[in-house]
Amino acid sequence: MGFGHKTSGGADGKIYVVTDKSDNDVVNPKPGTLRYGVIQAEPLWIVFARAMTIKLSQELIIASHKTIDGRGCHVHIVGGAGLTLQYVENVILHNLHIHDIKPSSGGMVRDSVKHYGFRTRSAGDGISLFGATNIWIDHMSMSNCADGLIDAIEMSTAITISNCHFTDHNDVMLFGASNTRSEDKIQQITVAFNHFGKRLIQRMPRCRWGFFHVVNNDYTHWEMYAIGGSQQPTIISQGNRFVAPPNRNAKEVTKRDNAPESVWKNWLWTSEDDVFVDGAYFRTSGSGNHIPVLSQEAIITAKPGTFAREMTRFSGALKCIKGKAC
Repeated sequence: MGFGHKTSGGADGKIYVVTDKSDNDVVNPKPGTLRYGVIQAEPLWIVFARAMTIKLSQELIIASHKTIDGRGCHVHIVGGAGLTLQYVENVILHNLHIHDIKPSSGGMVRDSVKHYGFRTRSAGDGISLFGATNIWIDHMSMSNCADGLIDAIEMSTAITISNCHFTDHNDVMLFGASNTRSEDKIQQITVAFNHFGKRLIQRMPRCRWGFFHVVNNDYTHWEMYAIGGSQQPTIISQGNRFVAPPNRNAKEVTKRDNAPESVWKNWLWTSEDDVFVDGAYFRTSGSGNHIPVLSQEAIITAKPGTFAREMTRFSGALKCIKGKAC
């Protein structure tokens, strides 16, 4: 559902089973490792033979037409580098625990069967999207990364982030990295059915330039603000629940950066059927006459915010059991 609705991942490909949790050779990865699977040229549905904890030596650079599916196992990516989707399309990430990601030193890293090259030092994002399209990130549990939990920049678009559980982090999600990159006007991202939980500070998300649909999420914690942006993003908030923190100076859900009110008053930020608790409030702006025409599949029909808590009860990585419905 949402802007990533065309994503099928590796549904048309073979099943690849990760049997080896190691990540010792990032130039010539070993068959059976996660890194070996994600660099293959053909579509693959990647699953895991058992519960495992994977510490990535360098960024995991994922090729197009892949599904990484952690259902049925407890799969943690922790303590090393994060996941990178750079100039790829049609990728699904599902049911993983990603936490305590660190910056990587950089060096020679393989990004496909036919190519490896030099990577500079990574910032420590949990999931980094760079020029990526048709992406679905679903039922992830994410916390405590060195930089962002999820960053989508450089014209990344057609993305749905859904059913995730986020905790213990400062800069949660960044969509559009620069005030000067007007090319990011093409960004269309759906943030739906997620639980923004304990000890979060800001950027849920923080947006520039594009069109962002924030629908039926449950915001139970923030220390600075929940939804922010600059450079005239369009933000449509529908059916969310916003529970304000005890801090009296952080009751406002929204924050607009680097612009006076005479400028941001023309940015379209709307709130419809949202629920506000403990003094939370959403400062709207703009008018609806510049909402783009979108397909029915791209826009999720929101339920009222009174349903948000119930709809996000099973956010995060699911505790699935093999052989039973998940």
